[in-house]
Amino acid sequence: MTKQTILGRVTQLAKARTRTLLDLAEDPKEVFERLVRDYADTIEEAERAAAAAAADLRLLRQDQEEDRRAAVAWAARARDTSRRADVLRAAGNAGAADRFDRLAKVALGRQVRAEREAADAEPVIAAQGDMVARLKEGLDSMRIKLTELRSARDRLAARARAAEGAPGGTGSAGGAGSAGGADVLDPRGELGRFEEKVRREEARALGQPEPAASPLDGQFERVESLDDEAEVEARLAALKATT
Repeated sequence: MTKQTILGRVTQLAKARTRTLLDLAEDPKEVFERLVRDYADTIEEAERAAAAAAADLRLLRQDQEEDRRAAVAWAARARDTSRRADVLRAAGNAGAADRFDRLAKVALGRQVRAEREAADAEPVIAAQGDMVARLKEGLDSMRIKLTELRSARDRLAARARAAEGAPGGTGSAGGAGSAGGADVLDPRGELGRFEEKVRREEARALGQPEPAASPLDGQFERVESLDDEAEVEARLAALKATT
């Protein structure tokens, strides 16, 4: 059962009018037994669903924080690389300076992407947080109602034994839960590859033997998203204006 489905069931049972059900029932004792079973089953399912939803929420927040840290790191790489380009250009090495400016654009593109992913995660995190809160609220209400139902069931059974000598009933149940997961992406490896590319460009600019090229060099020679080009150009211009 999915978390959305169990949330609906929790909400329905938490709002159930027990007295109305009993008034309409021919056998109140059977109604009590059924309600106790339903509540016990649903509470166990909801507890597992709430735990899974809370775990999903933690992972979403961790992913968002990782994106924010990545954006800060890429911004620093872009700033440093742009400054190196300016130093090289001032020294008359325009070719090397252009290569460093291209690398700065790549870093800015990664920054823009990380910032966008962090922003896009906000409504997802809000919705997940709302689900967790509603599950917890429903669980609290259902636990109270389950205690009341069990007490009423036991009182009804006691009256039945007194009047008819009938044995009392029992009721307990277990249920199945739900699980969730998340896939956490780590941008630190990409940052490391970018630093290797910068070191190769530095060696080339200084006339030193260049370290062996990486198969991943190609991805650092272009900004992958055309939609980000205008933003990248604007940010590079801002970097130049502050150096």
